[in-house]
Amino acid sequence: MYLLGLLNVGGVIVTTAQDPLAAVEDLLSQATWLPAVDARGPLRRAAGFTQAEVADALGVGRVQVARWETGFAEPSGVRRRAYSRLLRGLAQQHPDVVASTAAP
Repeated sequence: MYLLGLLNVGGVIVTTAQDPLAAVEDLLSQATWLPAVDARGPLRRAAGFTQAEVADALGVGRVQVARWETGFAEPSGVRRRAYSRLLRGLAQQHPDVVASTAAP
């Protein structure tokens, strides 16, 4: 980890600069971008996940995932961040899926 320095503030150690990679990972974990509706289901299927598996991981029902994949609903809050992270990770693993669902 890259640190420029440490400060002891009231018994708490505070960094004066943070690891740039950790800062970027933190920003990415907060991102809420979602791919186009027509890419969501294909990304999940390319990874071999069922809607029920995704739903269990996100703490929602399978029907809710189906609604997100068809555009009838959008996730919000922490579930949107988690779903976004999942889909971004799947998009990195399966760029061919994203390319095949992109508009010409």
